[in-house]
Amino acid sequence: MSTKTDTPRDPGPGTPGTDDAGSDLGAAGSQLSTAPREDVTLPSLGPVGWARWFWRQLTSMRVALLLLFLLSIGAIPGSLIPQTSIDPVKVDQFKADHPTLGDVYDTLGMFHVYSSVWFSAIYLLLFISLIGCIIPRSWQFVGQLRGRPPAAPRRLTRLPAYTTWRTDAAPDDVLAAAERMLKKRRFRAHRAGTAVAAEKGYLREVGNLVFHLALIVMLVAFAVGSLWKSEGGKLITEGDGFANSLTQYDDFKSGAFFDTDTMEPFGFSLDKFDATYERSGPQKGTPRIFRAHIRYFSGADGQEHKTTIEVNTPLDIAGSKVYLLSHGYAPDVTVKDGRGKTVYNGAVPFLPQDPKNFTSTGVVKVPGARTKDDKPNQLGFQGFFVPTFGGKGSGSMFSTFPALDNPRLVLTAYHGDLGVASGLPQNVYQLDKKNLKQYQVDGRAVAQMMKPGETMKLPGGDGSITFNGVKTWASFKISHQPGNGLALTGAVAALLGLAGSLFIQRRRVWVRAERTEENGDGVTVVEMAGLGRSESARLPEELGDLAAALEPDAPLAPHPDPATPSEDPAEPTDSDGPADPSEGARA
Repeated sequence: MSTKTDTPRDPGPGTPGTDDAGSDLGAAGSQLSTAPREDVTLPSLGPVGWARWFWRQLTSMRVALLLLFLLSIGAIPGSLIPQTSIDPVKVDQFKADHPTLGDVYDTLGMFHVYSSVWFSAIYLLLFISLIGCIIPRSWQFVGQLRGRPPAAPRRLTRLPAYTTWRTDAAPDDVLAAAERMLKKRRFRAHRAGTAVAAEKGYLREVGNLVFHLALIVMLVAFAVGSLWKSEGGKLITEGDGFANSLTQYDDFKSGAFFDTDTMEPFGFSLDKFDATYERSGPQKGTPRIFRAHIRYFSGADGQEHKTTIEVNTPLDIAGSKVYLLSHGYAPDVTVKDGRGKTVYNGAVPFLPQDPKNFTSTGVVKVPGARTKDDKPNQLGFQGFFVPTFGGKGSGSMFSTFPALDNPRLVLTAYHGDLGVASGLPQNVYQLDKKNLKQYQVDGRAVAQMMKPGETMKLPGGDGSITFNGVKTWASFKISHQPGNGLALTGAVAALLGLAGSLFIQRRRVWVRAERTEENGDGVTVVEMAGLGRSESARLPEELGDLAAALEPDAPLAPHPDPATPSEDPAEPTDSDGPADPSEGARA
């Protein structure tokens, strides 16, 4: 039997409209109450007080959630705006296209969000807030584990789940049986006077602490991944290879604490690249298979192994991951100079300008060429390549299909100084024509479209270039992210901790057994009540199960004669004095 007590609410201190009618408007608006004015003077906090106030605010859950929200909002520009650490070329292009907005973004650090001052400040404050929140909660939880469940309140009838019955069993036997039963059900139980106090559901707080610790682990993983990471790209033609050395990368960037001397020795070579495309239908030209066949080794004397890399299937080797990014075509050419000597022989990667059908452009640079008189005569060729030429009647030099069905190579020849000896860096995919002259015959530029196996002769006996065939190239990204495993561990732990804090209910149960006299015969009144941290329909059900489990050791006694006056069974024997509803109510 449960009882509810409603306490009337006291009236307010006053009502509007009781101010002096003769006062002016300023006085009437200053206080809308007849209560006496109380002037409260707060003491000055001082430096220590302000520091303590700031620390309490920073370590509060409200501020931690706010900082976490700000961190999520702050990461959005890093995904939408080009970042210097990822693609500096796009950043320069953005500044050129939007000069005013580019200056504003540069001032706010939007081109390097994750290393900016404001993002780092949010990150560090969140880190400190979580630590300051976890430490006191952990000590408090340890104290709860070392302590005992609180004693039973005087009036168990006021608790949300309650049941009672009479039994002929002795109170000590009932309490001993209740303690055994509760411990068997994994409650922490102990005797306290005429009652047994038990508590269960500590994993809820454990889950809460695990969730916060997991957030710190993920923040640490983010920091480790940013400071010790390395990432680089490499374009490899079929038959060529790569070794994990700084000089082997086409582009390379790393974290502030990454040491290039600690780079793991490994490498791989590209044997073959498979690419297939849809041949008909509305999806004609859609790629079906992109697969790189490679041979790789790990360690200075590591044995070679064969494997394949696909777009979404990277190779994990020596703590790094090798991703397949893209592919293209590399015309294989042979260049002879005026002496008839072969000065260049190999495949030259061309970059796709049309990502669908792989219309590509590139250059061939031959700095070691000489004339038939043995004079220096550096050669340069501006190239245009299509894997599937539509034919002369197509009216266009663009490719009509991405596969090598009908390849064509168009070259325009130049000679002079390529500028490779100037000491200035050059783009290998562009031709610096500042000190070059275009070959001409009768006022027309020397250019030729070639099939595989055809040769273009240069005027004046300066040499020739032969289109031997086509190879495929593939570009790879080699990424070393030391914090990935730690971040995954933190994410899994955060999910488990959140599930525990949401689905595990912390609750307390009390069992009281006291002897009372009834019709001259002794009878034991058994009371059982439960209290949860939050309202739940499962608590009354669990209390009913516990009562049913205790009933064999405390069987119901015959109900007394209704004509015989007896105590209200809902009232406990020690109910003298007012009850304290908060006693033992914290869970």
